[in-house]
Amino acid sequence: MKNLKLINLLLIVATSLLLVNCTTEPIYPEGPAGVDGIDGTNGKDGLNGATGTTECATCHNVGKSEAVHASYLFSGHAAGGAVGYAGSRASCAKCHSNEGYVDYITTGVTTNYDNPTAISCKTCHDTHTTFDFENEGYDYALRSIAPVDLITDASYTINYMGTSNNCAQCHQPRRTPPVDDGSGVFKVTSSHWGPHHGPQSTFLEGIQGAELAGSLDYKAPQSATHRTGSSCTSCHMGATSGETDGNHTWIPTSTACTECHTAGAPDGVAGLEEDMSALALLLEDVVGWEYQYEVDGDGELVEDANGDPIKVLDANGDPVMIDVHGIIHDGHPNNGSFGQGATFTFTESQAAWNYLLVMEDASKGTHNPAYARSLIKNSIEGVSAN
Repeated sequence: MKNLKLINLLLIVATSLLLVNCTTEPIYPEGPAGVDGIDGTNGKDGLNGATGTTECATCHNVGKSEAVHASYLFSGHAAGGAVGYAGSRASCAKCHSNEGYVDYITTGVTTNYDNPTAISCKTCHDTHTTFDFENEGYDYALRSIAPVDLITDASYTINYMGTSNNCAQCHQPRRTPPVDDGSGVFKVTSSHWGPHHGPQSTFLEGIQGAELAGSLDYKAPQSATHRTGSSCTSCHMGATSGETDGNHTWIPTSTACTECHTAGAPDGVAGLEEDMSALALLLEDVVGWEYQYEVDGDGELVEDANGDPIKVLDANGDPVMIDVHGIIHDGHPNNGSFGQGATFTFTESQAAWNYLLVMEDASKGTHNPAYARSLIKNSIEGVSAN
């Protein structure tokens, strides 16, 4: 029995020694280090990651910011001359104030503003809608680059396919050409009748002129070269030649023009200035009368027993006459009422509208030369024959 216990004890000791040898470092000394192995081949370069702040800095830097602000001081937007309208006319606030434009784009609703401010950087710019500029283009953090439905005709959409859509939000007419009520006359009901001061987009588009029949045809809408081969921003925001043009002045530079007009930048459409002067002279001789209208507001003229419209008489019993030159409100000394309240022939009213459209476009016809020529030439012929 004692021998058996002794054998068991020896087995336990032997097993313990084995376990120690398995879990401890070898007791033999280390030998010298072996020769280094041959380097492996280089791995493949990884794909470039997304561009970070370096790309942002191409626009968001002090130098570019200072250039933008310096040029902006020469712009009509910075002047804010009509910003006061936003305080009393909600319909004007959209384009005459910072607050109105922001509210219109974000909510679709404007109001009267107690302290409206002029158009500024944050009027047009907010946050980027995309950062994939390589594939989706630069949006310049504009508040809206979506296609624009016209104020006067929501069924017609202007789409410049990019940033120029932001311009079209405001640079469009507020009224449409005169409409014949069936009696061949048109009544002027506004003291500032006409397309308003921003008809550039529709003029460039080649629409909403009063297209009188005449010796010149009208080109198809959207066919003007500046419409098909250029844009608002490419012409009006080119590299400045000294901070007083291009960039954020929106004054076209000669460089922007000569990229296409290699013979030199055109100064308006040939002969158009002379035709505009000729049309203005013809309109000076046109007379509008104040007529009596039905009190129910349906716009119908009051007629006498012979079916002729009844004119409004002054204190002396004479018909009240208004010079049609007032409609074109171009500084004529007798244009105090701008033709408001007077009725003119439909042809005369169309011609006056076309004069205003081309004048208010302010490009001297260059936005759409063919359309300008046709509108003014045919208007001259229409008034001459009227």
